[in-house]
Parts: sequence; structure tokens; C-alpha cells
Amino acid sequence: MSESPFEGDFRAAFATRFPELIRYLHRLSGDAALASDIAQETFVRLYQRGEMPADARAWLVTVAHNLFRDECRRATRRRSLLARRDPAYTLADAPPAPDAALESDERQRAVRAALDQLSERDRQLLLLRHEGYSYRELATVLSLVESSVGTLLARARIAFRRALEEKP
Repeated sequence: MSESPFEGDFRAAFATRFPELIRYLHRLSGDAALASDIAQETFVRLYQRGEMPADARAWLVTVAHNLFRDECRRATRRRSLLARRDPAYTLADAPPAPDAALESDERQRAVRAALDQLSERDRQLLLLRHEGYSYRELATVLSLVESSVGTLLARARIAFRRALEEKP
């Protein structure tokens, strides 16, 4: 049985876009396992959709952002519920990230800390731009006016440099 045009396009999109999506999500979240789960779920949703969107790259990162945001909300609710059940529970009691041992390099920790100090939009702008997204794609994905992307990126870079210099 031959492959449908969608299946061929899906395979090509997966081969080219999955590595960059997972890399971006890992940088955004700091959690390799979470990044992998979200990237996989994003492609499952594309496959379930049954047709390729006009701008697959923007569609994929938009869906991944929504899934990431949902996961962050779930984690926040979970921590809140745990804290209510057991007032002694704190974030310090949470298990360390599985890749914590790998992130022993001082520069990586400094960059992660600086990224965490940025607003969500600034962090997304910098990471997506680092992945090679154009201003037009950034505007589409983050619901911005394309003409403001350059200014917002410049401000995000300044905020990142300041956060990086302020090492805790």
C-alpha cells in the first residue's frame, strides 16, 4: 500500500522539525523528559489533524507552547494541592530533575538562571530566534505585530545580558 501525500509530508516534517522543536522545548523548560513528551504530543496532534497546516513550523511551535503552558499550570496546581495537604511540602522537597547531574557546567546554570528571570515572552523570543525563526514566524507564533519583533528582541537581549551579569 502506498503512502498518502499527507503521510509523506508528515514524515518529512518530523525528520526536519522534531529535532529543532525538542531542542527549543528543552531550552525553554530545562527538562529533557518534558521537552520530549511535549514534542511527541505535538506531532501526535499534527498526525491526528490529518493535513499539513500552511505554515507547519509556526503551527508546531504554537501547539508546543500551548502544551507547555498547560503542563506548567498542572504542575503549579499539583504543588499547590500538595502544599495544602502537607504544609511542610516545599519545592525543596521535589525530586531533582533527571538531567541535573548533566547540567553541572557553570555556564549552563548561569544561562538557565538568566532565562528563568526573563518574562515568558522574552524567553520565547530569544529561544525561537536562536533556533532560526524569522521575524514573521516569531510574530505569528507569539501573536505579535511583525514590525515590533526587532525592538522586542533587542529589549529581550538586554534583559538577558543584565540577568546573566547579576549572577545570584
